Amino acid sequence: MNTKSYYDELDDNELSESLVTRGQRPERNPGRHPKKLSDSMRKYIKVQDDSRKSFHFTYKAARFEEGWLLNSLGGFYEHQWIADVLKRVKGGKEASVYLCTAGAEVDAELVAVKVYRPRMMRNLKNDHAYREGRHNLDSEGKIVLDDGMQHAMDKRTEYGKNLLHQSWIAYEFTSMQVLKASGADVPTPYEMADNAILMGYVGDRDGCAPTLSEVSLPRAEAQSVFERVLRNIEIMLSKERIHGDLSAYNIMYWEGEITLIDFPQVVSPRINRNAYRIFQRDVTRVCEYFNKQGLNTNPRKLAADLWARHGYRAEPEVDVRLLDAEDPEDRALWQKQRK
Repeated sequence: MNTKSYYDELDDNELSESLVTRGQRPERNPGRHPKKLSDSMRKYIKVQDDSRKSFHFTYKAARFEEGWLLNSLGGFYEHQWIADVLKRVKGGKEASVYLCTAGAEVDAELVAVKVYRPRMMRNLKNDHAYREGRHNLDSEGKIVLDDGMQHAMDKRTEYGKNLLHQSWIAYEFTSMQVLKASGADVPTPYEMADNAILMGYVGDRDGCAPTLSEVSLPRAEAQSVFERVLRNIEIMLSKERIHGDLSAYNIMYWEGEITLIDFPQVVSPRINRNAYRIFQRDVTRVCEYFNKQGLNTNPRKLAADLWARHGYRAEPEVDVRLLDAEDPEDRALWQKQRK
């Protein structure tokens, strides 16, 4: 991928400005600049962060990608959580994942860092449906109590958007901590930064583990893997969490084991009015994959049974904004709720 295309992918204006204001280290090839540079970019090029000068990684990053990584991962390097960035193993709309060698503070050879794309929240459709009932979290994973910060987030000011961005990251990290401690098959969460999460790596030096969407399973194995996925869904419910975007695309498969990933949009099954709708969608997407592997599943009954088993309301209210006016079932549900 050439420099410009990657620069576009990472939202060039936001990257440039955010790195400048933080005073981070410039790119390694300052002689190759665009024809027109903003004053802020010229300032950025001159700024040096001496504490991170020794952070030279193996991965050959594009010019602005390098600045993005230095800004996002410098703290992990300084605190010896990582020693090197080896390669980018996954790109996405909200984040990219990089394979790193672990630092002295981590008891592992390899680790993964998920580095979020600037303003990743704008790629999340109907984010209000996920945020309902959730407290906003700060960079330490604690509930935001400051009125000024809350006001900024409610008004979606630039400062507020940055705080919301951090809150989504904090929800992913804290959810992984809770689920890992409860025996769920999730990556080990090591540390969180303003724009990144350091976690356990699944795969080898050649690349990360594939997702189930890339794997065809023999029917016998499909059954056992399906049961393991359901076990993880139950663990999440027991901890009052719904994944919110679960499917074969974010369940990794490696040497017969599964690992669930991507948790920024977790919702509460007790507080969020959209919870059952979101949960039912998660279960349906999982079942669609396993039906293709030869199993015979009934996602509606399965979702209802799991929901009731954990003591949640049998007929939860649904936020009207989540309903599809063109869907007869959604229209019927809306009419029922109006009564």
